[in-house]
Amino acid sequence: MFNRKRSLRQVAAIASISLVTGCSYFSASDSAGKGPIVVGTTSAPSTLDPAASWDGSWELFRNIYQTLLAYPNGATTPQPDAAQSCDFTDDSNTKYRCKLRAGMKFSDGDALDAAAVKYSIDRIRKINAASGPAGLLGSLDRVQVLGDREIVFHLNQADATFPFVLATPAMSIVDPDDYPADSLRKDGKVYGSGPYRLQSYDEGKKAALVRNENYKGFADVKNDGVTIRYFQDSATMVKALRDHDIDVTYRGLAAGDIIGLESKDQGSTLQLVEGAGTDISYLVFNPKDKWAGKLAVRRAIAQVVDRSAIAHKIYKDTVDPLYSMVPKGLTGHSTGFFDDFGDPSTSKARAMLTRAGITTPVPLTLWYTTDRYGSETALQFAELKRQLETTGLFTVTLKSRPWKTYVEGYQKGEYPVFGRGWFPDFPDADNFIAPFVGKQNALGTPYPEPKIAEALAHSRQQSDRGAVIKDFEDAQQILVDDARLLPLWQGKQYVAASVDISGGERALDPSTIMMMWELSRKTSW
Repeated sequence: MFNRKRSLRQVAAIASISLVTGCSYFSASDSAGKGPIVVGTTSAPSTLDPAASWDGSWELFRNIYQTLLAYPNGATTPQPDAAQSCDFTDDSNTKYRCKLRAGMKFSDGDALDAAAVKYSIDRIRKINAASGPAGLLGSLDRVQVLGDREIVFHLNQADATFPFVLATPAMSIVDPDDYPADSLRKDGKVYGSGPYRLQSYDEGKKAALVRNENYKGFADVKNDGVTIRYFQDSATMVKALRDHDIDVTYRGLAAGDIIGLESKDQGSTLQLVEGAGTDISYLVFNPKDKWAGKLAVRRAIAQVVDRSAIAHKIYKDTVDPLYSMVPKGLTGHSTGFFDDFGDPSTSKARAMLTRAGITTPVPLTLWYTTDRYGSETALQFAELKRQLETTGLFTVTLKSRPWKTYVEGYQKGEYPVFGRGWFPDFPDADNFIAPFVGKQNALGTPYPEPKIAEALAHSRQQSDRGAVIKDFEDAQQILVDDARLLPLWQGKQYVAASVDISGGERALDPSTIMMMWELSRKTSW
């Protein structure tokens, strides 16, 4: 999503397209007395417990929990938040020490000390939830506490990406008195130390956030509260924006709604911020399935999928075709799938299947989720079905589920082929490869590949991330050869808001998570 030498705001946000006529921007004041800013999104949390989440729940976590490191406005690498300072203490990148800010507290007033940090990290690994982020901690050996304010992370191998891991909302610090050490919290309550505290929560509908007076960190909170409303589809969300029932939308805007927001018919009521992004959409093939487990079938599918048609017909060019699991804008991006497969070709795909002795048409079932990646998801899969069946080489059945049950299904290995989206845990090419491989990964489909593991391990020895291009190219070529994962497109970022809202251009961190504290109301022109 961003070049490591430039900030997200410089790269992304800020080709700002304002739909304001005859007006100009000005500085904003706090929104005190104006009521909470209401933000709409189609990405509802699947859980309130950080130990159970490796998904879009992080968007809420970033605002109500705190991590040792995070991304202040404009930062491209992790900076101290709950920590006062953090650094590797050895040349081998295997010991990472953090010192907490003094006087840290959770929102309920309990002390936040080094023991709470250790407890939070150890808890993730002990619970090891199927949908949780334990896989991010593969390089961690143990956590050591030195007094009340110092923590040392001892790694089992060099890992220059470890600070990025600590900056993910997965590593949110929780209160040991409120979160069981060996099981998930299920009472629907949250006690974090982030800029906001969760005042109330109605699952799938609304989260009310108010300023956390105990917060100590880098965030300069520009409002007194934010209410997040969760929508099932873009059209309903955008209608709420136009009707002034909400103030801001992010995550889940449909292509048609984006095109409509870009038009001049909004007069002086709305603004749209557009920027580059690194969220990706891809297909996952289950190696245990009778058909998707065959290399020739996977490569034949890779040979006929028309990404440009999907980007243009379905997403109205609000996304770009993607030929690598590592998106454009990150060191290590390549075009391996285009280099090996070129333009879509039925004849080449037929030859692949024939050489493998596979009789056509091949029956396939493709699964997608109905409420996670935007309103076009169903249309995208209908287009994939059309493309595959037009060749005469495949017969396709489409099936879908809501996100919560969808996750359970792919973790159990129920789906032959399924769609996933990925919003990066952190802005490094490592995070577009490592989460999808290994015995335990974010997809629930084990993918042990020693050569990829070797390339990633070598890359993590390098603090200079510009020096690891060859490692990522080697790893990606293996992904192309195996065709276990098939990249489809790379998204752009859009934030739509009423014209009296300021901060939308600063509100996305390098993982495109909205920092709600950057939003404020304008009080005068």
